[in-house]
This record gives sequence, structure tokens and C-alpha cells, in this order.
Amino acid sequence: MNIGINQGHTLPESHFPARWWHRLDDGRIQCDLCPRDCKLHEGQRGACFVRKMQDGEMVLTTYGRSSGFCVDPIEKKPLNHFYPGSSVLSFGTAGCNLACKFCQNWDISKSKDMDRLMESASPEKIAQVAQQLGSKSVAFTYNDPVIFAEYALDTAAACHQLGIQTVAVTAGFIHQEPMREFYAAMDAANVDLKGFSNDFYVKYCAGQLQPVLDSLIYLKRETTTWFEITTLLIPTLNDSDAEIHAMVEWIARELGPDVPLHFTAFHPDWKMDNLPPTPPATLHRARKIALDAGLHYVYTGNVHDRDGGTTSCPNCKAALIVRDWYEIPAYHLDDSGHCPHCGHAIAGRFSHFERHFGAQRIPVAMARMA
Repeated sequence: MNIGINQGHTLPESHFPARWWHRLDDGRIQCDLCPRDCKLHEGQRGACFVRKMQDGEMVLTTYGRSSGFCVDPIEKKPLNHFYPGSSVLSFGTAGCNLACKFCQNWDISKSKDMDRLMESASPEKIAQVAQQLGSKSVAFTYNDPVIFAEYALDTAAACHQLGIQTVAVTAGFIHQEPMREFYAAMDAANVDLKGFSNDFYVKYCAGQLQPVLDSLIYLKRETTTWFEITTLLIPTLNDSDAEIHAMVEWIARELGPDVPLHFTAFHPDWKMDNLPPTPPATLHRARKIALDAGLHYVYTGNVHDRDGGTTSCPNCKAALIVRDWYEIPAYHLDDSGHCPHCGHAIAGRFSHFERHFGAQRIPVAMARMA
């Protein structure tokens, strides 16, 4: 099913006034959005490629421009405890402030010529279309919304005016000042915890681990944003028992047992096509380690694993939300998210469940929407 047909052409570069930067004494400007702290000369772009020094100021070159819009199941973000079964209008732009060699969306996040930015939409238009399509939320995804934070924040404000929820799918690599404003505008987030060693972040992501851990702690302790964590397990690089033990023990200690954790399977892509796909057994092993460490909600992804997709009551162990890929053949929570068998409150955001959106993915051409 398609809503409209995207026949667009590449859009001209925008020069929207950016925030979170300051001038340097040598005439350059420094970006204060993320820990890369890019220092730019006139006409130069940051590592993310979309923030640029233009006429002595910093501009965001992708405001109002997208690589495309789709309606997805919320579980694809992945979020299993944020209005399960609902649909989400998803979009991204181009560029990224990390450089993961294993990027699974590299054709979008690594775009350097803006050739994929085929859709134009204002924040108000996005909110209106989400409402028209019956989507409960809008997700900033496909590439990291941190780098288009001005666009994401304006869109979040427009969504909230219409009662639409907002979701950030992010690596959490952001400075503390913009982080506070960014997450204050998000109803939910999925944070991609790439691995649990700084060496892994430096070597394979051109980033650092600590800022991501700081983001997770901030989300837990200082916000009401619902969040879940995803870790892509890559054979021989971040899938050892020792690293998984260290990660899940940190999550249990610093964030608590109710933060859902998703272990997902790697497939060879981008600059890392020399490794095999993640065996399902690796995901099952990681899930067992996490459950044994006391985490209540641990899931597997990118493989068919009905048990690894099911939400069970941590108290009485009853299967409450059964998932088969993105289908939900059984749903037993009450409207407020309590187990009907023992009354235990399941962590998350829940509402009345009638039918699930399912596994469909619907491309949306904004120009065709009324």
C-alpha cells in the first residue's frame, strides 16, 4: 500500500539559522551540539555534513527536507513498551555525527550530496499528516535527529499541539545543554548503545562511550521521557560474554531493571562486509545474560524469535504481549498496562488496545497529502 507516489527531485540546500555554537578568536566558529566540537572556517561543514559556516554564522542545511516519510509499526523503532501496536510516521534527513563502519542505514546517514532529500515538509505539515493518517506518534529516525535538532524540536512542538507523541531514535551522542532541551521535547526515545567499551566507539564509530552513558543516565534520572536501548551485536567485536555482562550490569545498576533492552542482529554492510551476520544463538545468549542479571524486559531483533519478542510479566511470568515479527497475535494488558493475572504494573506507556498496525510499511508522499 502506498499513499501517493514520490516523484520529487533533489531539493535546494536550506540555510536555516542553527543553534548551539559560538565564535572563536581566530574567526572560526565552534559547534556546541555534540562532543565532536567541530571548528569551522567559512563554507566548511561539520563532521555531520549538515551543519555549516555560512556568512559567518552556523546554518542547518537540511531543515524542512527529508529522505522520505513512511508509516511504520512502533515496534520497528524499536519500542516495545510505548503504545504497542500503534503506528508511527517516520522520517529522517541526511548525515550523521558518528561514523559507524557497520551503519545499517548508510545510504541515508552517509549521504554527502543531498541526493536523497526528495521530500519537503514543514513541522506543521508533518503533524497534520500524522493526525490525518491516524499515527499516534512521529519518529525522527533513519539518521540521528541530534544533527537536525532545530527541525526536530519545531516538529515536536507542532505535533504536541495536535496531541501527537514524538519519538527520537538516536545514538545519544550530544552535549548536555542541547540534550536537556532535546529530550524535553521527546515523549520516547530509543538510544543506540553501540557497545560497552570506549575502544569500540573510537575504532568503529569515531565517537566516545561516556557521552552516551551520560545521556542514558540523564534520561532516567532527570526526564519523564520513556526510553529503550538497542545494541547491535557484531560477531567478534562487541558480543563477548564479558562485554555483555559489563553492559547489562551497568544498566541494572544505573538505570534499573525496567528499561527495555533490545539485542539486534548485524548484517554485513557499509564498510564492514568482511564479517558474517550475527547468529541467532548469539542473541539468545545475550538475552539470557541480561535476564539473569535482573533486567525485566529483554528482546531480540532482526531475527525471527517469537519468544525474544514477547513481553512477559516480571512477577508471574505470564506472556502478556506476544509478537511474531511485527504482528501481535496476543495482547493481554489492561488499558493502564497492568498484568491481568497478578496486577503487576508493566513499565511503559500504554492505552486501550483494539487492533495492531501490523508489519506493513507505508511510504507517504507529502506533496500528495491534503
